[in-house]
Amino acid sequence: MSIDLKQLSAHLQLSPTTVSRALNGYPDVSERTRERVMEVARQLGYQPNMGARRLATGRAEAVGIVYPLEAGDLGDPRFLEVVEGISDRLDDANIELLLVSAREKAELQTYQRLVKSRRVDGLIVSRTRVIDPRIEYLLGAAMPFVAHGRSESLIDYPWFDFDNQAGVELAAQELLKLGHRTIAYVHAPISLNFALQRYLGFEKTMQAAGINDYSKYVCLAGMNRRSGYEVVQRILNAKPRPTAIIVDNNLCGVGVVRGLMDAKITIGKDISVVVYDGVPVDTLLPGHWIASIEQPTAYEAGKKMADMLLSLIQGEALEQRHVLWRPQFIATNSIGTVP
Repeated sequence: MSIDLKQLSAHLQLSPTTVSRALNGYPDVSERTRERVMEVARQLGYQPNMGARRLATGRAEAVGIVYPLEAGDLGDPRFLEVVEGISDRLDDANIELLLVSAREKAELQTYQRLVKSRRVDGLIVSRTRVIDPRIEYLLGAAMPFVAHGRSESLIDYPWFDFDNQAGVELAAQELLKLGHRTIAYVHAPISLNFALQRYLGFEKTMQAAGINDYSKYVCLAGMNRRSGYEVVQRILNAKPRPTAIIVDNNLCGVGVVRGLMDAKITIGKDISVVVYDGVPVDTLLPGHWIASIEQPTAYEAGKKMADMLLSLIQGEALEQRHVLWRPQFIATNSIGTVP
């Protein structure tokens, strides 16, 4: 049997205001008190009256993420880890997470509908673009949002990101140490800001090493397995053939690895391979552990973005409007010295 806020407050011997603020994640309530309130609420089966709460606050009590329907995000375990972190943090505050699909050409209209209908109190903008009309729109609409990634907008806005450029620099430097000079680089469209940042990391490292013909081994692919598989033949036919490959996203990386295997290439011996974000553990590539540039805290990244957005929804100033975490390079037997 569920209880209401008044009964929960009486059981805790706290004021309804304190209990309400603890349940909603307000920072003026201590972490110890918040944890105690949450634990007792779970034990006693407290269920908030969402209709009454929405009427009282004038809020939708929901946060939205719009994801591109054709990009394959729901098959990307990194995306799902981020969503899990966001969802768990919002759940602590009794806020719903609304996932909305949209094709790229209709994505901005989807944002506009969400804002105008007041279906959400805030948004997390995923997969930012170099020039991003979604960010420009949300700034003009005064809708609280946190961008998962940066753009080249000259207007300040809150964002969370990993240092994509530094990640690829780590991978390229490791391959150079092993003697590789002909390194193929497979990338997503550089209209996506993460792809541009990662490419700049590759370009900077190769130029610093005095390798001037690196661009002949740069291959545009996509963010799906098929595009990665199809680019492999082009790499294998290059003269001279690259001795190493860096792939800038994990979905395409699966296709690259499968393409090499089907071509009877011994990964780590014939060609070294690094995939940004790694190859998903549930991918059927037996015996292959692919070196990666890891963002090992995807779940915590989701929680951090949710924390930032909750503060903005509550009208609070952020201590950090820009949060940049550093990835790490994980070496495996998929890389080796030049054959």
